[in-house]
Amino acid sequence: MDTIIISPHCDDEVIGNFEIISDSKTNLIILYSGDIPNDRREEVLKLKKLCPNIKAQVFQNSIPPTLLNRNNTFYFPDPVFENHPKHREWGFIGESLARSGIEVIFYTTNMTAPYIHEVEKSIEKRQLLDKVYKSQSELWRFDHKYFLFEGRCRWIF
Repeated sequence: MDTIIISPHCDDEVIGNFEIISDSKTNLIILYSGDIPNDRREEVLKLKKLCPNIKAQVFQNSIPPTLLNRNNTFYFPDPVFENHPKHREWGFIGESLARSGIEVIFYTTNMTAPYIHEVEKSIEKRQLLDKVYKSQSELWRFDHKYFLFEGRCRWIF
C-alpha cells in the first residue's frame, strides 16, 4: 500500500501535504507534472534526500497504470477550491478516480477551503520549504499561509 501525492508544481506537495510527508510510517510516491523545467527538477529531488519515506518521485503528465489500484491512497489538488488551472485539471482527474472507487483525498494549497487547519509543526514545515525550494522562498517569506495551514478532505459519493 502506497500513498501517492499528485503535485502539479514543485512545492505543492509540501505546501498541501507536509503532515503526510513528515509521517515517517507513510510510504510515499510523489508524481509531478512532466513539464517541470530541469532547474526545478533538480531542486525537487532534494526532498527525497531529506525525507527517507519517499520511495519515488515521478515526472510525467499521467498516472502510471501500475499505481491505479484500490490499495493505494491518492492525494490530489481540490478541483473546487484550487484556482490554478493545472491544479484544477489534476483535481478533476482525482474526482474521476474517486468516482471509480479509488481512495482519493483532496488537498488545498491556497488555503481558501473551509476545511483548513493549523499545522502543528509549522516551523519544521517552513524549514523544509526553505531547504528544498530556495527559488520559491519569496512566496512564504511574507505570506505565512503556505506553512501555517493545510487542508484535506474526502468526498462522499
